[in-house]
Amino acid sequence: MNEKETALSAKNVEPVKPRFVIVTGMSGGGKTEACRVLEDLGYFCVDNLPPIFIPKFHELCESSGGHVSKVVLVVDTRSRDFFDQFIHVLEDMDRNEQPFEMLFMDAADETIIRRYKETRRRHPLAPNSRITDGIAKERARLDPVRNKATYIINTTTLKKVQLKEKIHKLFAGNDNGLMNIDILSFGFKFGMPLDADMVLDVRFLPNPFYIPDLRHKSGQVKEVAEYIASKPVTQEFVKRLDALVDFLVPQYIKEGKSQLVIAVGCTGGMHRSVFIARHLYDLLKARGHQVKLEHRDLMKNDVWEHVDGE
Repeated sequence: MNEKETALSAKNVEPVKPRFVIVTGMSGGGKTEACRVLEDLGYFCVDNLPPIFIPKFHELCESSGGHVSKVVLVVDTRSRDFFDQFIHVLEDMDRNEQPFEMLFMDAADETIIRRYKETRRRHPLAPNSRITDGIAKERARLDPVRNKATYIINTTTLKKVQLKEKIHKLFAGNDNGLMNIDILSFGFKFGMPLDADMVLDVRFLPNPFYIPDLRHKSGQVKEVAEYIASKPVTQEFVKRLDALVDFLVPQYIKEGKSQLVIAVGCTGGMHRSVFIARHLYDLLKARGHQVKLEHRDLMKNDVWEHVDGE
């Protein structure tokens, strides 16, 4: 295909319309937590946008050429007098065929009151009176908006992990919702990784550094890996490590964790940690997990031989 044909083909490609989600609902209903989950799913979030600006923002997103593919706008009664235009804006968007989805976050009055008491905040519609007055006013103002909601989530009895699961089901799209697992090898002499959730110290394993033929080869090299793996202490450790990981990872997933960083350290981050990190990577990959491997300090050592691309 020549340049002219390529250009013509590009013109005929239908632009991908962004997924446009409006989050609204009761103050104390869980909008903030919902937005945190949506941000983790890759949505571009704009908080407290006056309703009058929504159609123009929608146009900007559609004309972005695919650069903005997932958008969340939070619109609620904090916008005060602007909020009265909200229902009319939504009706105009329907007439102008500007597609959107609306997530309405709600909770029982008792739950909202308790949440306000815990945070010691004032209700936006009752800054100088009782929280119950603000809730009543807000429900009345939100009633016509609630009737247009695509999805309604009541968070009265939901734990954070349950809310996250519901939002994933509704908005993950092509995101598979899997927890990201990062396996990181490192050398203690270069410092501990600050973002590690779990640190494995493997300095007790046999050290190839003291074998002249292996000293300048990394844990990715076959001879080094075979040397470490051949020792009974390594075999026993790997057996126990596999059982630990097979138990822990599903628990983290069940708890709703989105990312897990497992750091494996030896003295220099060149031999033992690299070998064990690779073993963990292969194990978790075989179990169907979404996993990445990084050797942080490998090239800080005097390495003569290693495997490219790892």
